[in-house]
Amino acid sequence: MLDFTAQFSHFKHDVYNVLILLGTVVGVFLASYLLFKLVSVVVKRISGSSYALIHKRLSVPFRLLIAVIGLIVAQRFMYFHNISNYYVNKITYLLLIAALAGLLIKITEFVRDTLYERFDIQMANNLNERKIRTQIDFIQKIGTLFIGLIALAVMLMSFTRVRELGTSLIASAGIASVIIGFAAQKSIANLLAGLQIAFTQPIRLDDVVIVEGEWGRVEEITLTYVVLRIWDSRRLIVPISYFLEKPFQNWTRTSSDLLGTVFLSVDYTLPVDAVRLELVKILAQEDAKTLWDGRTAVVQVTDTTETTMQLRILISAATSGNAFDLRCIVRERIIAFITQHYPDALPKRRVDESSVNQADLKSSYNRP
Repeated sequence: MLDFTAQFSHFKHDVYNVLILLGTVVGVFLASYLLFKLVSVVVKRISGSSYALIHKRLSVPFRLLIAVIGLIVAQRFMYFHNISNYYVNKITYLLLIAALAGLLIKITEFVRDTLYERFDIQMANNLNERKIRTQIDFIQKIGTLFIGLIALAVMLMSFTRVRELGTSLIASAGIASVIIGFAAQKSIANLLAGLQIAFTQPIRLDDVVIVEGEWGRVEEITLTYVVLRIWDSRRLIVPISYFLEKPFQNWTRTSSDLLGTVFLSVDYTLPVDAVRLELVKILAQEDAKTLWDGRTAVVQVTDTTETTMQLRILISAATSGNAFDLRCIVRERIIAFITQHYPDALPKRRVDESSVNQADLKSSYNRP
């Protein structure tokens, strides 16, 4: 009889718990929906961001936090038969810390994206925008790291065993501190290198650089490495300390404007003035005109050999991409111009007939 009474009591408690959970689900859904609507209006008014960005960054973590809070409230009205309230409270506490940390991290991403909208790097002269974006991006990553570390520390310190371990480590700080410091040396060095790069800025987001012989753009700067997007869409991953320890080329350090260079080896008989006039005509054509920024268009003889002279054509463009495309256009059309109008001026090998005749005579005398 007592067993039946106990089972019936447990059954009533189970039904009660289910009803509490169902009510919590409905309440959390309505509360999160209404509160997020209110928060979205306030955030949009303050930041000027779009609802799409607010929903993308804040919707899920905000609703998860409301759900965890609802679960904490609900568990105070529920009955647990075989589970101690200590474990239930511990689990909900850890979930609350995790949800709160997740929301704070998403808030930093939202602030970063909001500032990104104000500093567009798609424009031609984007030096200041790239500088600010690099700093914003690194500060956001540092904020994410610290939020994660603090959340993890708070969660671990809620366990008595961990607190006792921490106390013992502090008491015996000699060897332990040396081991921990040695293990963290590389990570701390990378973090300090990242801070130095963020504020001294030898590289910025969207910079055009040459690293290890590879031409690419800085696509991402993390706390420990830099991602370069190579011209053929490959990605080159470089440790962040590389840019403080080794030399590299940065084509857009002070400006995105570039000079493109085209070298041609031609015969001495080619009239250079004709090439200069043809260059002006090429740059006036529609496709080249959109790429050329109008600053520089020069044809010079920069070197000579026994058989050819070297022409250097300098042309300017607003961006590295435009400079590359413009160089290709000019190179192709100058070669076509020379081939069509001055075919004899293409590189050729000269042979001295007198020396050839003498060689033939010597070979004939030597025959038996």
